[in-house]
Amino acid sequence: MLTLAREAVVDGEYDRSREYVALARRIAERNRCGLPAGFSRRTCDDCDVYLRPGKTGRVRLRPGRVVVRCRECGSTARYPFD
Repeated sequence: MLTLAREAVVDGEYDRSREYVALARRIAERNRCGLPAGFSRRTCDDCDVYLRPGKTGRVRLRPGRVVVRCRECGSTARYPFD
């Protein structure tokens, strides 16, 4: 599903990308299994779009963390690093 969402963003079809991400989350929820760690870092939690740096997401490095901002809805996610 993540591959399909990535291909949809490359083609410029953000709505189709949202549908793939939402479908993957529903499948994981229904089967009570978790999603891979990379999945949550590559998708927006608010609008479900696949975050591709430079196209749908902006990535900035701050002291001790990576800041990812969604260009579609403006939400921000911060991830720590060492």
